Amino acid sequence: MSRQWIPHVIREGQHSRQAHCDLPGGTYEREMGREGFFGPASHIHHRHPPTGWIDWKGPLRPYAFDLTQLDALSESPFSQKALLANSDVALRFWRCSSAMRHLVRNSDGDDLLFIHNGSGSLYCDYGQLDFRDGDYLVIPRGTAWRMEPLEPVECLIIEDRDGAYQLPDRGMLGPHAVFDPAILDHPHINDAFLAQHSEDNWDVHIKRHDEVSIVTFPFNPLDAVGWHGSNTVLRLNWRDIRPVMSHRYHLPPSAHTTFVGGGFVVCTFCPRPIETDPGALKVPFYHNNDDYDEVLFYHRGNFFSRDNIEAGMITYHPCGFAHGPHPKALHKSQTDPAKATDEVAVMIDTRRALQIQAAITPVENPDYVNSWRSQGA
Repeated sequence: MSRQWIPHVIREGQHSRQAHCDLPGGTYEREMGREGFFGPASHIHHRHPPTGWIDWKGPLRPYAFDLTQLDALSESPFSQKALLANSDVALRFWRCSSAMRHLVRNSDGDDLLFIHNGSGSLYCDYGQLDFRDGDYLVIPRGTAWRMEPLEPVECLIIEDRDGAYQLPDRGMLGPHAVFDPAILDHPHINDAFLAQHSEDNWDVHIKRHDEVSIVTFPFNPLDAVGWHGSNTVLRLNWRDIRPVMSHRYHLPPSAHTTFVGGGFVVCTFCPRPIETDPGALKVPFYHNNDDYDEVLFYHRGNFFSRDNIEAGMITYHPCGFAHGPHPKALHKSQTDPAKATDEVAVMIDTRRALQIQAAITPVENPDYVNSWRSQGA
């Protein structure tokens, strides 16, 4: 078991005995942490909300984008431009309403598809796999695949540009916590897969350095009759995630990590009971995460820490300023807390700064930065 030295914690002035619990009256706690909730941290108690700004000038600010307004319908996911990107990761949003008539293969990195809406079948080198809304589909680099929707599909695509998707180390919780790897599903060489074998011409669109080459075969390259190994497409649905929780302490987002990429993590927020201890925070705490950028994609439910956020929207908080719950959410958590959350959201935390791409700017809500104003200064 890993271990660490017992730290010496410095205390000054009025402070709580523990983080996120029993705050001094009339104060607002802000966590100043390093390395995405895994490194050193201090908790400062303020007289005013750390997000109580009344004006903001310059590009370093919180952003919100409505992806439902994007023109993202195409036969190929490679037709969609990146929305947010850095050298480690690129985010795209794609709509597919009919069966793909060609294959795609990403030679730039692994793709993680989160199915926001729709259902259908995925055909790939390894066989056939059904999918539905709320599924993650992990597609390793170099895998050829295509999609046949049963109903129109909308998905967030998270490309790992510098590594392979892996699972986080669960530490003392053990490898079966949050979800047992036995729940992961893989494609099958079944009747549906064998039936799509053909001697017709098929194109494979291969993406490398964000440029697409087209290779034509006089047969369907998805012609496997069997395979063995451990590198394959995998499926996980958020409904099979059993989140870690505490009735006495609001856990940091890192506790909800689902996949680890090269230079970023993907977390899933699922419905769970809300903390019941009278002194425990019941919404995300104010924090400066000054080593990571934070992106949240909102899938379904009531997003309990946000106001005026709907399913299909995405928010982006660059590192460099404090962020936390909206005023109404904080007030409700203190006066009339709910019994449980019903939100489902995907969070991507990136170690390197993300760049906002031109494809997403037309669907920005420029007033999002002002949504904390009612707290006052």
